[in-house]
Amino acid sequence: MTITALIVAAGKGERLGGGTPKQFRTLSGKSVLRWAVEALVQHPAIKTTRVVVGPGQHPQAAEALAGIDVGELIEGGASRAESVRNGLVAIEGDAVLVHDAARPFCPTDVVDRLIARLEFFEGAAPVLPVSDTIAKASEILGEPVDRNGLVRVQTPQAFRLDGLRRAYANWSRAEAPTDETTVLREAGMKVAMVAGDRALEKITTVEDFERAEQWLESRMVPRTGMGFDVHAFSGEGPIMMGGIEIPHSRGLAGHSDADVVLHALTDALLGAAGFGDIGQHFPPSDPQWKGVSSDIFLRHAVDLLRSNGAIIDHMDCTVIAEEPKVGPHRSAMRARVAEIAGLGLDQVSIKATTTESLGFTGRREGIAAQAVASIRMTPIK
Repeated sequence: MTITALIVAAGKGERLGGGTPKQFRTLSGKSVLRWAVEALVQHPAIKTTRVVVGPGQHPQAAEALAGIDVGELIEGGASRAESVRNGLVAIEGDAVLVHDAARPFCPTDVVDRLIARLEFFEGAAPVLPVSDTIAKASEILGEPVDRNGLVRVQTPQAFRLDGLRRAYANWSRAEAPTDETTVLREAGMKVAMVAGDRALEKITTVEDFERAEQWLESRMVPRTGMGFDVHAFSGEGPIMMGGIEIPHSRGLAGHSDADVVLHALTDALLGAAGFGDIGQHFPPSDPQWKGVSSDIFLRHAVDLLRSNGAIIDHMDCTVIAEEPKVGPHRSAMRARVAEIAGLGLDQVSIKATTTESLGFTGRREGIAAQAVASIRMTPIK
């Protein structure tokens, strides 16, 4: 079965306020839309993922989805139903998963259950039981409604593509449907229920965003990375260390500005996230990095982690050198590193030691730095 995921992200987010549609607002460094797309694009059973956006939203969507293959963005309509119709015209395959971008976290096992039910039914939807007391309301609380047999319907919803297209073609009501299960059932087709998940709760209000942030943080795991860098003395000073210029009679040899502190911290961050090392991101064989300021490297690592939802808790660096003395410059180095990384001063530590005249640093041939970074991030599947 060839399956396409169709993610509807054409809303204006007017109920949330603030001007920016909710699908383009960020959760832990990533847009709501990107979270929703990543959850489906990496599922092994989904061959293609397409996204429907509102008129004029193409630039925002393209920026939010940079690096993810979703093909050409599909332009939606004035209502959710119109947006889905436009999407159904633009896609191919045997089956489709229609998903709301406002539900950014889709567990893999929910998709598995939906796909399995398509063998026997024209459609399937995840549901959750209603556990709260339900009552009619006007100005005052009215009579309770029997909640036995009631469920809350979520997305993604899975359908045989031809069947959903036929059902939409036969829709004759004046009002637009609120979801695709309504369209299918109106056409006389059967929709199976599968167990939903609380992770699929829809984001609508500011409080929902706060809840989503808390949920993300609860899933994060602590990770630690180490970095080490060495540069030999060469030529005339001054030297760059910790993002500041330090007077010294000799300089340091290196392809960039040879900042051992920023290089070690960059590698520590990349290592903590499993994103390789500084040489992979900034090869010394590439002439564009010759002589550049190393704050570019550290800022790149920080941005890369944050764009993947990571939280940087602390960075610690030990400079190993007989000279120059780090103590007089420690405060300025800490402040500069914190500024580059967008951290508080209390999240950055700079220390120094010597090797008691042993080894290359003891012989005053160069400087070394060792760094440790502590982060939290959601495991990348």
